Parts: sequence; C-alpha cells; structure tokens
Amino acid sequence: MRPNARKNIIYSIVLLTVIMVVYLWRNRDQTEVTLTETEVIAGKMTLSGKTMGTTYNITYLDEENRDLQSSIDSLLVVFNQSLSTYIPDSELSKFNQGDTLDFNLPYLLPVLKESQTVYDNTNGAFDPTVGPLVNIWGFGPSGPELKDSVDIRNLLTTVGFNKIEFDQKQLRKKVPGIYLDFSAIAKGYGSDVVGEFLIKKGISNYLVEIGGELVAKGVNEKGELWKVGVNRPIESANAADLISIIALQDRGMATSGNYRNFYVRDSVKISHTIDPATGYPVNHTLLSATVLADNCMTADAYATAMMVLGKDKAMALDSALNEIEVFLIYDDGMGGFKTFASESLKPFLSFPQEN
Repeated sequence: MRPNARKNIIYSIVLLTVIMVVYLWRNRDQTEVTLTETEVIAGKMTLSGKTMGTTYNITYLDEENRDLQSSIDSLLVVFNQSLSTYIPDSELSKFNQGDTLDFNLPYLLPVLKESQTVYDNTNGAFDPTVGPLVNIWGFGPSGPELKDSVDIRNLLTTVGFNKIEFDQKQLRKKVPGIYLDFSAIAKGYGSDVVGEFLIKKGISNYLVEIGGELVAKGVNEKGELWKVGVNRPIESANAADLISIIALQDRGMATSGNYRNFYVRDSVKISHTIDPATGYPVNHTLLSATVLADNCMTADAYATAMMVLGKDKAMALDSALNEIEVFLIYDDGMGGFKTFASESLKPFLSFPQEN
C-alpha cells in the first residue's frame, strides 16, 4: 500500500472518532434523562442475614435504594438483648435467674401483654413458662434426651403464666423456679419490630420474614399483594412442595407444625409441641397451623396454641375470635391429609396445579 493511501485511511479513522465523541458529548444530557426516567420506578431491595438462631429475609421497595441492613442488624441485636434465653445477660435471662426484673428495653413488656391475652383466650394452651418441659423432652440445647417422668411431674408445679405478674415497670415471679421462654412468639414479634422500623423510614411496601414468621405491608414490585407459600406437611418438603399460596393484605402470618421437629423413641414419634397442662407431647391429627393476624406476634402465638389444642379446638377458636384467620392441615386418617380455611381467608388462597 502506498504511503498517501495509508495516511488517508488513518485520517478517516481519526475523523470518524472525533465525530463520534462530539455526537456523544452533545447528546449527554439526553442520555442522562433517559436513565433517570427508567429509575423513577421504586427500587427493590433484598436483604438476608442471621438472627435468633435462624435466618431472616427482607424485601422492600425504596425509591432511594437505601441499604438498611446494618441498621436492622443493630436493631435485632438490641431485640435479642431483651428476649433471648441464650444470652446470659439478656433481660429475660436475668429474670429467669432471679425473681424480679425492672424493664430497661422496650420489648419485654409488649410480648408479656400479648402472651397474657393469648394465654387467656386459649385456656393456657399458649404458655411461655413451658420452656423447662420443652427442654426435658429433648427439644432444647441439649438435644433429644428424655429424662425421668418424675421430673416432668415436678416441673409442672413451675408451669403456668398465671404464676408471674407484671406492670408497666416490673416483672415478678409469684413462685420460685419460673422460667420464661418466648421462642414461640419472639420471631413473629421481631418481624413486626423490623416492619415498624421500615415504616419509620418512610417505606410502606415490604415483606419481612424471620425464621418462617412474616409480616407484609403494601404491595410488591409488580403492584400485587405479597404472596407466600404453605408447604405440604411432609418431612422432606421444599420450596416446590406447596399445598397453598396465600396473598397477604397488610397481615402478619405464622406457621407451626409437628411434621419436622420430632424424634422417635421406642417406635413412638415424640412431637416438639408440649401440652402445658399435662407436660407431655401432644398426640392428635393436626399437622400444621397457619395463622394470620394484624401483626405477626399475635399470629405466631396463636399458631403455637393451635398445635397444642388440635384440629377441633383450633377450628372452634377460629370461630370464636375475629382477630385471626387460619389455614389448617390435618391427617385424614387414611394416609393423606385435608385442609380447613377461615371463610374470610378463602378469597386470598390459591392452590398450585397438580402435575
């Protein structure tokens, strides 16, 4: 190739490059406007982490795309410092080790009030003083190790939510040896606390889940109600094994079941749900209780109570209380299972198609 021809090619490439640079420079404002218009849609933020010996998953819509995880983690640390039985110097641990407690953090009093309400409404089926019985049947930190039944009879003397008293400032034991454990309500309450934090941050569309207990407000990124699945009551159930999907309209939801947390002793299946009245694991046909309420703390407590009560009494409780809705799964006596749903919940239920 001749030198002049080579120079012409180079000049042409340079000229085209300059023209492209000028074009992009002149159209820079138009490009930024297009991107801004695309970003007007509220950002979807998804967070996950660990708390209370389990995991949490939080999704919220925020036009500012704020990452609030560090603040939420800090909030949950304080929450645990109030209600954890695993932290030796938590407020709850201090009470269990002593006889009285003056409240310093804002979380223990509300959970006591809600526990009292559910305890009364369920004739004691929900009872946070049942912790020692849960432990002795092998569902505490020491694992599945059943002790002598004499211990169970003795422990019943320290079981009963009516054996404590509290006011706005202080919690007291009426009899020695009372041990409070809010594990059957704390995850639900924690979900509510995180939800309230998000509202204070100006976020009105969110789904908060801690250890399977969740609370939903507003809508998802598609403008639809948040939808969550209820698993089939089988030991190997996974995300694909859904028996139903529930749309949540500003509701808390909690599920309790006996089909996973159990062990077998002398060919007998030992359930983790302990009846506070007898001190023994329950034995009935109710496999799973899902409860919806205005907040997840209430839903969590009633779900636990229903697993103590069994199918018939759970249905009766659903009829008696306006503040809850239920979805129950129970053994049909023929190797399968049936479901029951509150009438007001049915419009929010859908069922996956069978293959």
